[in-house]
Amino acid sequence: MFGAFERIVAARYLRARRGERFVSVIAGFSLVGIALGVATLIIVMSVMNGFRQELLARILGLNGHLGIYAIERPLQDYDAIAARVRKLPGVVSAMPMIEGQALLTADRGGAYGGIVRGMRRADLERLHVVSDNIRAGSLANFAGDDAVAIGVGLAERLGLTIGSKLTLISPQGAATAIGTVPRIRAYTVVAIFQVGFNEADTSFVYLPLEAAQIFFQMRNAATQIEVMVPDPDRVSEVNGEIRDALAGQHLRVIDWTQSNNSLFSAVEVERNVMFLILTLIILVAAFNVISSLIMMVKDKTRDIAVLRTMGASAGAVMRIFLMCGAFVGVAGTVVGAVLGIIFCRNIETLRHWLESLTGTNLFNPEVYFLSQLPAVLDWHEVLQVIGMALALSLLATLYPSWRAARTDPVEALRHE
Repeated sequence: MFGAFERIVAARYLRARRGERFVSVIAGFSLVGIALGVATLIIVMSVMNGFRQELLARILGLNGHLGIYAIERPLQDYDAIAARVRKLPGVVSAMPMIEGQALLTADRGGAYGGIVRGMRRADLERLHVVSDNIRAGSLANFAGDDAVAIGVGLAERLGLTIGSKLTLISPQGAATAIGTVPRIRAYTVVAIFQVGFNEADTSFVYLPLEAAQIFFQMRNAATQIEVMVPDPDRVSEVNGEIRDALAGQHLRVIDWTQSNNSLFSAVEVERNVMFLILTLIILVAAFNVISSLIMMVKDKTRDIAVLRTMGASAGAVMRIFLMCGAFVGVAGTVVGAVLGIIFCRNIETLRHWLESLTGTNLFNPEVYFLSQLPAVLDWHEVLQVIGMALALSLLATLYPSWRAARTDPVEALRHE
């Protein structure tokens, strides 16, 4: 498509000579603009993908993919319901659970609101996001009515270690002559976990199911049954099967797409908006390519006229300037893609380096929910970004190249 003559002339035009450095500087800035736009778009898309994936894994790993709830009162026959659900195809596990709120205190002072969950030890061990991230102690002692497992964030706030006492205070106490007296009970810390999800690490407390039933005065009852499925994206199919199996009972079946719909919808909307905004960076860089090529064509008008009088066709002239603009677009896209991929691969190392350099916390887990900055490269998206950048930069070369091909050599040389 491009002949040797056209490649030689295009390469000569790209090398700035004395008196022509201004045009070359503009072309260099266009290259840098495209590179920064591509790199920024790849980095932001990867971080948004990682944020969604980590958030989804943490939330679903802790809460289950579906929840079965009683409509009017706690579940009395939770074991029978769980056994029936486990027999359904597509169900990995069904775990009875008690969930309630309590005030968490310790001897060293401080009080924090928390979520108390009562589960059997076998079920908690199947909750791999917790059981695989035990930082101190063991779930082997998670039994009886004097055991509790807490997150590392809560342990640091209250100064707790293995063997320390954590006091739970429930606002739903017993009615007496002097009013309602809250229920207060101290439990021994037997395990400390760190799941990397700030809310869970600082406010989740796990009790054995029997201990939770005593504390919340729910003997032989549970508040819900958490169900796990192999593929969370196909949870609606299992949801329908569970509803059919439990038809006629006063139960609600809610999957994660319903309970967390607003959160993940907000993440998806933010991701799409960021893609549109950052695409404008590449678009602006493409306009810089247009301006630099127009200035190059204006500067090379006499050269174009000489080439035309020597027999070069209009198509050859157009291809020469197409190659000049394409080099800027392709080089900028390749450099930006390499920078973006390298940045995503080493994003945590770079974050720690910037934090140590500036002395600031760039990724506060209390704000972003996660303790680490995630980045997941989606190669399909990376190829889309590269293709879009190449398309925009190549489209930007068409008009200046067309104007160069339409240059009239007679008019260009008349005043020379």
